[in-house]
Amino acid sequence: MSGEWVLENGRPVADATVLSHPEQVDRLREACPEVAPTAVLAGDPCFDRILAALPQRDRFRRALGVGPGQRLIVVSSTWAPRSLFGGAGGDAESGTDDLLPWLLARLAAELPVDEYRTTAVLHPNIWHGHGPGQVHAWLDGAQRAGLETVPPLDGWRQALIAADCVLGDHSSVTYYAAAIGVPVLLGAFPQADLDPHSPVAELGRTAPRLDRRGSLRAQLDRAVAAHDPGRYKELTDQTSSAPGESATLLRRLFYGLMDLPEPGSRPALLDPLPLPPFRPARVTAPIRVLTGAISAAPPEVTVVRYAVVGDEPDPAEHPAAWVDAAHTVVDEETRETGRLRVADIVVRRADAADPRLGPPAAWTAEALDRYPHCGLVAYVDGPDRCVVRTRDGRLVRLSAAPDAEGRPDLCDPALHASAFYAWTVNGGAADVPEIGVRTGATTHHVTVEALPSS
Repeated sequence: MSGEWVLENGRPVADATVLSHPEQVDRLREACPEVAPTAVLAGDPCFDRILAALPQRDRFRRALGVGPGQRLIVVSSTWAPRSLFGGAGGDAESGTDDLLPWLLARLAAELPVDEYRTTAVLHPNIWHGHGPGQVHAWLDGAQRAGLETVPPLDGWRQALIAADCVLGDHSSVTYYAAAIGVPVLLGAFPQADLDPHSPVAELGRTAPRLDRRGSLRAQLDRAVAAHDPGRYKELTDQTSSAPGESATLLRRLFYGLMDLPEPGSRPALLDPLPLPPFRPARVTAPIRVLTGAISAAPPEVTVVRYAVVGDEPDPAEHPAAWVDAAHTVVDEETRETGRLRVADIVVRRADAADPRLGPPAAWTAEALDRYPHCGLVAYVDGPDRCVVRTRDGRLVRLSAAPDAEGRPDLCDPALHASAFYAWTVNGGAADVPEIGVRTGATTHHVTVEALPSS
């Protein structure tokens, strides 16, 4: 709101300066009184679209591939030098300088792939200023570990609505998250760069801060568990003085500036937020699978899977009594092709009718010959199912039981393959009709169906 942005040759740049709340009018009047007469309160159309779409949260989560029991963590950054993505993120004394490399590494190392889904929302100027190739290069390891990136202009509002926690900075995206009641953890927040009287600055004084010396997972879980939905009510109230009315107010303003009558027979409306395309989680980095608490009655296997882009997870860090069926899963489309020769399980993802690979029975037979050291191969041909073949030639269809509404369980079918592998190598019968697969606090029920092996 300073004069350099809103004045030209001492005169207001705009005929109307649209603001969303009276507190902004007060700050504009203090920062640049010459522009204050142009101020118009007309709400916030972006916030109105978010509010209107809040009832669609469950659909947005399914579209983003968030399965039952999973937490969606949205990493959000603006484009300033001291933003989360800017690399500074604070100062050396606070231990938050050069935060991004640490953060991307810890996302993969600490967050089990079946208990967390991660999505990055980056300011469009980051993509424009550095170029998509450079941005993807910086994010490469995290993306191979399952990090999804939201397109620069569309989809970020849906991700906020779907989120369980936003790890962000002083961006408007982080502020909108707090305004709709989403838990926020601040990874970077240059308080000195902000107007101390602004609501965004107040968010920096209110929200918890990330400590890079502590466990990332523990801090995210604590931010979710300790969150009070009314914590940011004052910020919500300051987001817009006319929630739900921006389309009407803006149209009235625009037609008034043109000195034309409004089209009185038609209401002013905003486009609803569209349902994003379905994007299931995809991990192409090798996955280290830790299994434990295998029970025979009923058949159940506890599984924790980590994408391996650096150090492998240490079973000693986990409270469960891990057993000898720890193994490695490698996607056949991995960049690390050398890992395929030593994988315990090799996975391929394609439609069952894909003429290049399918049917599953054919690919699984070929894959066992191609990878003689693996114990099982899995052909994932749907969001909730796969076909596996064991080293002894047994062919089995593994399918997740649907939820109470009949929708497919969106856990990764490669998880089913790991559970079946752990079950059988620890003496479980391969012809069991169902296996419970436990990830975190969630149990997935997987049916086991024998198929003709030829």
